[in-house]
Amino acid sequence: MRNLFETLAAMPVLAVLRGIAPDEAVAVAEALLPHGIAALEIPLNSPEPFASLRLLADRFGAQAAIGAGTVLDPADVARTAEAGGSYVVAPNFSPAVVAATRAAGLVSMPGVFTPTEAFAALAAGADALKLFPGEALGPKTVRGLRAVLPAGIPLVVTGGVGPDTLGDYLAAGAQAVGTGSSLYAPGRSAAEVGAQAARLADAVRRFREGRP
Repeated sequence: MRNLFETLAAMPVLAVLRGIAPDEAVAVAEALLPHGIAALEIPLNSPEPFASLRLLADRFGAQAAIGAGTVLDPADVARTAEAGGSYVVAPNFSPAVVAATRAAGLVSMPGVFTPTEAFAALAAGADALKLFPGEALGPKTVRGLRAVLPAGIPLVVTGGVGPDTLGDYLAAGAQAVGTGSSLYAPGRSAAEVGAQAARLADAVRRFREGRP
């Protein structure tokens, strides 16, 4: 399995495939990978999420970093590991979920909104922080948090981030952005997902080249 943070360093986009079903997971992944988007999150409120996780881990484990999202129950951490996932993402900070994730040897990325939550999550052992919802925080808040958080802690801004705003969050100090509906939504074809992925990848290139 590819390392999550190395994968995000190469292409700072975490694909949040909320609502994806096992019968479309492979085709969607095949549409994302050619554009460099290789960090794939299967939220657990999707249909048969562990089946999708297993399919992607078996098929793309050498090419992609694959994990579970919306993990609210510590018991689901073990199921994520059994399905081949390498990281656990949550919309909230649960000390029990962080502890279970670290015990399982997986990467822990809880969701936080305030500095208090962020530092509590780090004290509990979180490896990275998901800033959620990103559109409510805004780049200025991200910049403020980045100034006080340990420099080596990755920040992944998720929620309402798309090609037009991606660069603003990266410039503010986010290591990556998590994007859901601007990339994938239930019913969207693999070809449409590929087109959206191309837009996101182009936005990353423009940011890195200093182009508007």
